[in-house]
Amino acid sequence: MFKNPYIRTIIASNALLNLGIWVRNFAILLYVTDLTHNDPVYVSLISVAEFAPIFLFAIIGGTFADRWRPRRTMVSCDLLSAASIFIVLLALWYGSWQVLLLSTFFSAILSQFSQPSAMKILKQHVAPEQLQGVMALFQSLMALFMVIGPVVGTFIYQHFGIFSSLSITGMLFLISALVLTRIPQDEQAIEIDRPTHFIEELKEGIRYVWNNRTLRTLGGTFTIIGLAVGLIQPLMVFVAIENLGQEKEFLQWPLMANGAAMLLGGGLIMGIAKNVQPQLLLATGLLVSTLTTFGVGWSHNIVLTMALQVLSGLFYPCIHIGINTMMMKNAEAAFIGRVGGALSPLFSGMMVVGMSIGGTLKRESSLYTVYIVSAGLFLVGSMLLLPLLRDRQPVQAVTSVDSK
Repeated sequence: MFKNPYIRTIIASNALLNLGIWVRNFAILLYVTDLTHNDPVYVSLISVAEFAPIFLFAIIGGTFADRWRPRRTMVSCDLLSAASIFIVLLALWYGSWQVLLLSTFFSAILSQFSQPSAMKILKQHVAPEQLQGVMALFQSLMALFMVIGPVVGTFIYQHFGIFSSLSITGMLFLISALVLTRIPQDEQAIEIDRPTHFIEELKEGIRYVWNNRTLRTLGGTFTIIGLAVGLIQPLMVFVAIENLGQEKEFLQWPLMANGAAMLLGGGLIMGIAKNVQPQLLLATGLLVSTLTTFGVGWSHNIVLTMALQVLSGLFYPCIHIGINTMMMKNAEAAFIGRVGGALSPLFSGMMVVGMSIGGTLKRESSLYTVYIVSAGLFLVGSMLLLPLLRDRQPVQAVTSVDSK
């Protein structure tokens, strides 16, 4: 796989972006918790700012990604993300900490244009039999930064402060844009037989997803697990503070344990990827998430919580690789952006809903209650995949003619 220059370049860019995002996100999390005295509502707003743009802009970004030149789109998005960081630094200098949420929000918007462009390049330049292995490679990279990201982010914030953290993030985004210029120039912009109007292309993408049984089922699963993830996404810091009786900085250690296990799990799945159906990978990951989510919410023991984080991390790659492989194998290259753009809002929209009510639900009930609800939703999501698990035929992409 590494002989492919497209894979090498996109992975290098992805590594730089991941490191920058972890440094930024952890710095903002620690900075806001310091300012608001661990207020769960403000902590939840950080995640809302990060994920709301996925709901609002994914279908728009995906449609434009299918129209625009992917290389130029990715480079432009990284440059704009870097510029936004430095603008936010100026605003923060004058005392407006809320502008940090705007930085996260704007960067997340740009990701809705650059990520589908990267998937489009991979779809065009990676052999179909290698796709699941490539997805496993990206999962392993994400897991690696779940190990080192919290440590690096916490270290930089504690020793140098919020301004240095954001400056480093901006520099990493700039370097990523430079790396992406190594991708060969885009061959052409738009095929002449494609619709010329944005709205028509958007509608065609939605029809394409609706007419594909696998993608429809995946959409239902996305909706359920998006709410499950959203409920607990901002509350992990309270597992450290309330359940385990530790300071908020302790959060980096369960995240590191989870990330290390994800790295190992991604490597293991990479070895068996060709022999396992992606829908089986996804269902397995969701069932394990049901168990571990319930356990983390219930546990007040550090060792048990860390063990559950490890178990969750080992099987989380099943979810990520299963979802991405199902989307890549069930969509033509011309529809990759719109397929992701149609499905992602189902996940992110419910995720934002979960984040918005998670802090309030915790305040009105308990942390344990929120985790129980989330675990139940993971179980429902896995049950929705049963029809696909009974289908032993290989997945196939529907054609654009079939989608009309």
